[in-house]
Order: sequence, then structure tokens, then C-alpha cells
Amino acid sequence: MALDPMVILVGGLGLAFLLLIVGLAITFMGGGTATALDQRLEEFVSPEHAAELEEVRKTSDDWWRQINKRAERTDWWSRLRREMIRAGLRITPTEYIAFRLLALIAGVVIIGYIFGHGNWLFLLGGAVAGWFAPHFFIRWRQARRLAQFESQMVDTLNLLTNGLRAGFSVLQAIESVATEMPPPTSEEFRRVVQEVQIGLSLEEALEHLLERVPSEDMEFVVTAMKIQREVGGSLAEILDTISFTIRERIRIKGEIKTLTAQARISGMVLALAPILLFLVINAIAPDYAGQFFTNGLCGYAMLGCGLTLIGVGYIVMMKIADIEV
Repeated sequence: MALDPMVILVGGLGLAFLLLIVGLAITFMGGGTATALDQRLEEFVSPEHAAELEEVRKTSDDWWRQINKRAERTDWWSRLRREMIRAGLRITPTEYIAFRLLALIAGVVIIGYIFGHGNWLFLLGGAVAGWFAPHFFIRWRQARRLAQFESQMVDTLNLLTNGLRAGFSVLQAIESVATEMPPPTSEEFRRVVQEVQIGLSLEEALEHLLERVPSEDMEFVVTAMKIQREVGGSLAEILDTISFTIRERIRIKGEIKTLTAQARISGMVLALAPILLFLVINAIAPDYAGQFFTNGLCGYAMLGCGLTLIGVGYIVMMKIADIEV
């Protein structure tokens, strides 16, 4: 007996919503200790104002903020929040999860009903595409932001080097970067300065910078700063050498990207064209494209083999075009 696609849709959405509620409830009931940053900030509050501050927090924060605060103390929630920061998005993990649920519903409606006419395979594909589309959007934002940060790295190092040679301290040179450079470099270095001002050491602030910006070039700079603070030496000369190395890497990467552009675009076109063409044909002539679904196992096997070959071909072409420097 075949199940109604609407029953599958409603059941899947209900299960996803139930899992979200259970996860939030467990997080809220689990409690946890305050973060190190909260503990550091509490040191600046006088004892006579501590109780008053706590009362203000309890009365001003609604239950939604309370759930977010409880959830922030879990490792999974912290990783998700770090992903949002790396993408440069000012949204909470709760808003991100809600957005993924909405994208799931939109994928089911668009792919499952508009293009698939209620077929269960299209409903499943729409649900999967809608659920993972925000994830790929976050990854794209992270890659773009990281590329912008690395493209500004040479100018950043030049500004740091000039500041150190002019007699600035390391923190003062970082402040000049936060003031003079455009985003996202200015945002990240401004956060380093703010963390140092609230009591963190420069090493800890730089480690947090690497967590937010997982750049190999930035890792070289941070390592050089740490070594210089321990053993001494001319940090300006070290950064000048690193700047020259990064400049050459950027030049070579640009040449490789230009030479492999045709292969990358061809791979994307060859992978997306059959899928988009099938969706269009199914929307125009559902009886013609529906032969894959009415022939039982043979039709599904053909679709599976086609998707597998498309995926393998795309991966192979991307691997050929991916040349590390």
C-alpha cells in the first residue's frame, strides 16, 4: 500500500520539529557553568551591584534568550556559532536552524510539487536539497570571506611592518590595521584589540583569530608573533619575509585559477545541465519523464546510475582543476 506523499511530508516535518524542541529542552535543562569571558567581565562588577545586575538580567531576558544562553554553553552550539562568525553572519544558531526548516519546506514545495507533481522521489529530493542548501550557502560565505581576508593579507602585513618600524608596539600596530584596513580584516583585528582590552593575553586573542579565520597565511603570522615574543628578534623583518612569500603564492594561485577556469566551469555546467533539463522536461511533459517512475526498479536504477556518474564526473573534474600551491 503506497503512502500519501502529504503524510510523509507532514510526518517528516513533525519529526524534525519534535527533535528541535527536544534538543532545546535538553540544552535548557542541562545548565552549565558560565563562560570564561563572562567570569572575566563579572570581576569588573562591584559586589553591591552584582545582585542588582543579576535581577536585571532575569527580568529583561525572555525565555528565548535564556534558551540561547543555555545552548551557547554546549560544544555543538559553540561550533555552530563559530560557523556563523566565520561566514560573517550576525544570526544566532537558533535562527539558522529555523531558516533550515523553512528552506526544507520550500524545497519540498518547489521541487516536490511544482516540478515533481507530488512524486515521493522528488519530495525526498526537495527535502534534502532544502535542508542542505543553507549549509552550502554558509560554506560559500565562509570561502568568500576567507578569500577576501587572504587577498588583503599583503597590505595587512605591510601596515604591520611599517608600524613596527615606526616604533609602535605589536598591539598598536594591530590597532592601526583595525583602523585603516577594510572589512573583513578590520573587523577581525578590531576584535583582537577588544579581547586584549578586556583582559585576554595577546596570544589568546590571536588564537581566537585563527579560530574565526582558518587561514594558513594568518597562521604563519601568528606563529611568527608568538616566537618573536618568546625569543626576541626583529618582527618587522620576519613579517616582511612572510609578506613576500604570501605575495608570490597569491600570484601563482591567480595564474593557476585563470588556467583552470575552463575546466571548473565545464564541470559545473556538465553536472547541472542534465539535472535541470530533466526537471524542466518533467514540469512540461510529466507523462514523458514519468516513464522512469512507472517502470519500477529499472527506471529508478537508471536514475541512480545517471546521478552517480554525474557526481563522479564532477568530482574528477574538480580534482583535476584543484592544484595546491
